[in-house]
Amino acid sequence: MWRSCFGVVLFLFLFCLFPYYLYAQEGTDQYQLKLPPEVLEPLIPEDNPITPAKIELGKKLYFDKRLSIDDTVSCATCHNPKFGFSDSKKVAEGIQGKKGARNSPTVLNATFYDEQFWDGRAPTLEEQAKGPLVNPVEMGFPSHDALIEKLRAIPEYSNAFKESFGTEDLTIEHLAQAIASFERTLITLESPFDQFIAGKENAISPEAKRGFELFQGKARCITCHEFNRTYPFFTDNKYHNIGVAIHGKNFAELARKATKEPDIAKLAHEEGASELGRYLVTKQTKDIGAFKTSTIRNIELTAPYMHDGSLATLEEVIDFYNKGGEPNPNLDGGIRPLNLTAQEKKDLVAFLKSLTSRGGANFDWAELQELAP
Repeated sequence: MWRSCFGVVLFLFLFCLFPYYLYAQEGTDQYQLKLPPEVLEPLIPEDNPITPAKIELGKKLYFDKRLSIDDTVSCATCHNPKFGFSDSKKVAEGIQGKKGARNSPTVLNATFYDEQFWDGRAPTLEEQAKGPLVNPVEMGFPSHDALIEKLRAIPEYSNAFKESFGTEDLTIEHLAQAIASFERTLITLESPFDQFIAGKENAISPEAKRGFELFQGKARCITCHEFNRTYPFFTDNKYHNIGVAIHGKNFAELARKATKEPDIAKLAHEEGASELGRYLVTKQTKDIGAFKTSTIRNIELTAPYMHDGSLATLEEVIDFYNKGGEPNPNLDGGIRPLNLTAQEKKDLVAFLKSLTSRGGANFDWAELQELAP
């Protein structure tokens, strides 16, 4: 009798434990991002958990120029580890030397942003990864299907995709998920400023400390470049017209033309129309000339600045804000002259440089620089 009861109990125990065992086994292959304890984890799509295999595949794809129609441009061409994952150029350059109309933003810490691109037209890293592949002035494929057909003919990718996704059916969704998984590891929270905030008083200079005070006070930078311990990325994830856009062009005329063109990505690369910024996505008048608040982490490495690369140095950026931007009908109300002294400007630059980090807990920057074009 007791043996029968014991058998039933053992069966029930194993039956209840089995689902947990499966969960544990599945979870062992997932990659856990390494973050400071106070930083909130980014949202990871349920259909694209991060795994080591996907990270490695995404890294390979990110640096592979065969993702362009003529084998000359990779993701790393415009988002190069040697330049803080930007490209040091005013505007992005794609196949055949074709130029876009916007500066290449860094992809460092992009996993934490609400939307991607200067105008926020992509809601996820996965969607962002798809865009340049089929843009005629970036990587140039006529369609995603054409790229996938090319990759399917490359044997080294067949095994890599099978290992990452458990299927030999390579798709554009798989490709985007792999690149996004790699990009989610590009997190930098190891700057001298981070050491200072953690309690190491001598981690930054007295000038940088004064600059941080100005950043929070007189200079009013923190109004848009928000900072707190749980979300230390210096952006409000919003869109603002700070007086960079348009340069004398007629906003109203451009906006009327933009309503007739449904392809936002095309307009984003057209001179003139690209200056409409967030308006291209929302078609709301309040968003004309507004662009996403970029992070200022590693800003020392990512010159030139602004969505059009029009400011060459950090000193020029501070001078621009100090004078109150450039007047235009849609200028944000918060943009006004700051009356900073020469020393205060230098202190702000010192603070901005204290945000430079040349490493990350989740990736090897030196290794990626060796892979860079």
